[in-house]
Amino acid sequence: MSIQQQVLDQWSFKACNETNWLSAAVPGTVHTDLLRHGLIPDPFYGTHEHDLQWIDKKDWEYKSSFELPESWAAEMNRVQLVFEGLDTYADVYVNGQHVLSADNMFRAWHIDVKELLRAGSNDVLVRFRSPINEDLPKLEELGYDLPATNDQSELGGLGERKVSIFARKAPYHYGWDWGPRFVTSGIWREVRLEGWSVPKISDLYIRQDEISSEIARLTAVVEVEAVAGWNGRLRIGTEGMTWEQEVALRPGLQTLTLEMMITDPKLWWCRGLGEPSMYSFQASLLQGGETVSDRTVRTGLRSIELVREKDEAGASFYFRLNGVRVFMKGANHIPNDSFATEVTRERYRHEIASAVESNMNMLRVWGGGIYEEEAFYELCDENGLLVWQDFMFACSMYPGDEAFLNNVAAEAEYNVRRLRNHPSIALWCGNNEIDSAWAHYAWDKGWGWKEKLDSAELRDKIWADYEAVFHRILPEAVHKWAPGTDYWPSSPLRSLTGDESQHATQITGEGDVHYWGVWHAVEPFDNYNQKIGRFMSEYGFQSFPELKTVLEYAEEDQLELESKVMLAHQKNGRGNQLIKEYMNQYLPEPKDFKSFLYMSQLLQAQAIQTAIEAHRRNKPYCMGTLYWQMNDCWPVASWAGMDYYGRWKSLQYTVRRSFQDVMLSLDGTREGEVAVYLISDRQEPVAGVLKLSLFDFDGQLLRELSRDVAIGADAADIVLRIQTSEWLGAHDPKRVVLLAELEGDGAMLDSKPYYFESFREIEWPEAAVTVEEIPGSEGTSFRLKTDALARQVWLSAEEEGIFTDNFFDLIPGVPHTVTFRRRSSGHAAAFVPGKPGALTVRSMREFIR
Repeated sequence: MSIQQQVLDQWSFKACNETNWLSAAVPGTVHTDLLRHGLIPDPFYGTHEHDLQWIDKKDWEYKSSFELPESWAAEMNRVQLVFEGLDTYADVYVNGQHVLSADNMFRAWHIDVKELLRAGSNDVLVRFRSPINEDLPKLEELGYDLPATNDQSELGGLGERKVSIFARKAPYHYGWDWGPRFVTSGIWREVRLEGWSVPKISDLYIRQDEISSEIARLTAVVEVEAVAGWNGRLRIGTEGMTWEQEVALRPGLQTLTLEMMITDPKLWWCRGLGEPSMYSFQASLLQGGETVSDRTVRTGLRSIELVREKDEAGASFYFRLNGVRVFMKGANHIPNDSFATEVTRERYRHEIASAVESNMNMLRVWGGGIYEEEAFYELCDENGLLVWQDFMFACSMYPGDEAFLNNVAAEAEYNVRRLRNHPSIALWCGNNEIDSAWAHYAWDKGWGWKEKLDSAELRDKIWADYEAVFHRILPEAVHKWAPGTDYWPSSPLRSLTGDESQHATQITGEGDVHYWGVWHAVEPFDNYNQKIGRFMSEYGFQSFPELKTVLEYAEEDQLELESKVMLAHQKNGRGNQLIKEYMNQYLPEPKDFKSFLYMSQLLQAQAIQTAIEAHRRNKPYCMGTLYWQMNDCWPVASWAGMDYYGRWKSLQYTVRRSFQDVMLSLDGTREGEVAVYLISDRQEPVAGVLKLSLFDFDGQLLRELSRDVAIGADAADIVLRIQTSEWLGAHDPKRVVLLAELEGDGAMLDSKPYYFESFREIEWPEAAVTVEEIPGSEGTSFRLKTDALARQVWLSAEEEGIFTDNFFDLIPGVPHTVTFRRRSSGHAAAFVPGKPGALTVRSMREFIR
């Protein structure tokens, strides 16, 4: 086969105005290269972020040399230099000849260089222009400001001049309300040389025309680059099945199609509904019995659609997978690092495994980050996680000049084509929050952006530019390159109506919802029970990471709520004070700042548990709940359920319980009674025995009840109501706990404690928790007991890993067993049984005054 590749991975870099070249890591960034050479301090530590803003004002250059064998020069008809990712404004030179001016981080670049290469040594130079200096003139030329709420221009020394909207570059690089401002430059994906002298299969798409459990009708769409006319055969094969046809190629780029049919296909299912079965399809060009070129892709066979049908309440908003209605449980994903090239496959694996362990079935790739690496989507495919995929636009208005629109169109084509074989992709969404922020058809209903402009003509122009991108270019790209995949213009959105009812500026009976009344508007947690939409695609509450993580960026003398370092690692304005204000409402007062860290996690978990259970209780009216956010891009106080180092907060364990396929939920919002809900996402009926036990804090059983309960498939309903006064009798409501347990199929399906008073009002007893190793577990499993009620028992291990349960309430006489699973880097599984090392056990009483 006369197709060869050579990866270029030996690079040097320097500032353009300097002379000393230093070794560089490619893929990488200027910031990480400077850090490796000790030329800058740890960007994440202390307030170093503030001192490193000079980096994005300079031009940088990277160079590499490579040897080209004589055979390449003699045998290869075509040679291309391929950059999978250049961040962002880059001029490329090959042997001194300018060959490319790149202007989009989210595109790959293929450059024909055969005529410029020579046998022996060759040089490549990539010169990156400062994204700040590149775009400041565009702002001056535009003549008016475009909103970019999260662009931390002042921190970057630019005052109010926000230029992020001009660069097709990760928006979060310019800062966000959970992330730092590091505007990077660099070669952030692979660089390689490709040569060929035969027809080359450059792309293979398995289009899924009709999928059912009986039959899969597919079309292989094969893109071929031929250097000359060629006759032969095209073969597609998978799992012992083959399809072939004769082909006659002409010189140049062309597309071949071959229809295929598989009977009784193994369908791809999301977690909770079945196996995420995958097929490997290989396309081959054959001549004389020999393979000239081939290409393999993996995909899963499934049908996925967003169902929006009119009903009495408005219109549904749910996903149907292989004909089955699915309640979506998950979170919003942001990039795992401010420097995306630092994210290893193991870090992706840890995140996806954590999502699976947390009983999720969907992640939303949010539009202010990056179109993720292949590893992310491959892991989602393999683990049955659906992906709501945003295009990379968020919380800003964008220019509408021809060059910008053409750049966006090329970006959309590239990324839709790149990701279209992944069965995990459930939806493409145009942007994050822009429709509701601008709210073109509703005065004083958005974020106040358009109201700052006196000119109606200018407002209309900005909106027309918006529509060009999100109502024309992006949906056309999805329809053309991934036919059958649904597109949603903006999240949140009610419906694309062209009038005031389009914007999701209030919760109604259609569309998806970002509900931020709790947190940003300081509304009470109980509003989660009232403000429920058809699909809750964003909502959240902040907490601090644990002390071990905080000490990665702060010294002991900085451990106070309003210290310089704590404020530098809190990007949401009044965030620290908001946590404190909410804590004053819902939880006892922590005894010191270290205790405040722990208590903030309990507060966050309480908020999100309230929301998730409310959403799930209201299915099928509500059919999705994606909280903000799954992960962090640096160590920080944020909305994440696990911190930058992958350490699970209380929230992650709470989510794991709240996303169980079968769950109990106790709702005491009705005056004088507690309603016990049984919620099931299973596709078959569920039956079991519900047991209610009332204990005092010393473990004395005061009252109990058992009842057979049942529920239909994919349902939520009240299975029991109890009268509070009857159950409490003369007992002090501040000294009792109600334990609800559901047994079925010989196992405990769920258990949940319920308290009759606010956690702040209850006087929590001193509790002595004992831990004993389970015989035969080889030091991995433990049984916990207590002599008095222990609220929110926190197990922390010396080794990095997770417990099967954590941050749980322990009742005297009701022991609880947990197993430790070590975080693994060299194993097929992300978590493996292991010893935790030194084990620390604490509960809430130890952290409060």
